[in-house]
Amino acid sequence: QVRLVESGGGLVQGGGSLTLSCAASGSIFSINAMGWSRQAPGLQRELVAQITRDGRTNYADSVKGRFTISRDNAKNTVYLQMNSLKPEDTADYYCNALVYSVGSPLKNYWGQGTQVTVSS
Repeated sequence: QVRLVESGGGLVQGGGSLTLSCAASGSIFSINAMGWSRQAPGLQRELVAQITRDGRTNYADSVKGRFTISRDNAKNTVYLQMNSLKPEDTADYYCNALVYSVGSPLKNYWGQGTQVTVSS
């Protein structure tokens, strides 16, 4: 079993910054891609950013130039640095990881989410 735990959410004023962290633990052989998604009230979950094991990144257009995704493979941890935050960034943020476990096929796991609120 694999567990993902997010941290770093909170309340921030518009224009401010937050850094989210997500640590994976459990039966992990290696982790392929990791990512962050978000879901605002009444809306569908949307992909924010992804990063491959070798560091290639992909961002939603709405966050390009403001958010930066990174990872520490030794710590099985992914980060999301969020700058120039806007009220429309308010959402629950979820991390995910594509994990290889010994004796198991590649499987996607999700964290429990962390809330980000940006005031105007």
